[in-house]
Amino acid sequence: MLPLLHAAATWFMTGLIWFVQVVHYPLIRRVGSAGFVEYEAAHTRRTTLVVGPPMLVEAACALWIAVAPPTGISPGAGWTGVLLVALIWLSTALVQVPQHTRLSAGFDAGAHRLLVGGNWFRTVLWTLRAVLAAWMVLPR
Repeated sequence: MLPLLHAAATWFMTGLIWFVQVVHYPLIRRVGSAGFVEYEAAHTRRTTLVVGPPMLVEAACALWIAVAPPTGISPGAGWTGVLLVALIWLSTALVQVPQHTRLSAGFDAGAHRLLVGGNWFRTVLWTLRAVLAAWMVLPR
């Protein structure tokens, strides 16, 4: 059950991050200056509601799998998952959040470039997590 919950949260976030990377973040530059501050505030608030719960579930499951690996999952695989989650959270805290903070004052092309460019790191990490989560639930 735990590996399936873990996989569901990871796959949700992987699909979402690809949508954000390919569609959502690039389109932010087209919002326009008139309503940009309000847009960014609403974007940040609503995104937190959507990503917060699955990110917490994913992190908790990853840690649980690492500390008490279910049958068939090696501790190394579990700790690899935790490392990937930690890197995702660090990137979120050190790259995405600061750029959204800059954007909250108004559109800033440099912040937008860093937001989109820096988000590729998370996109790759979540994709790796999706592969790892799939491996954890596949029958052996």
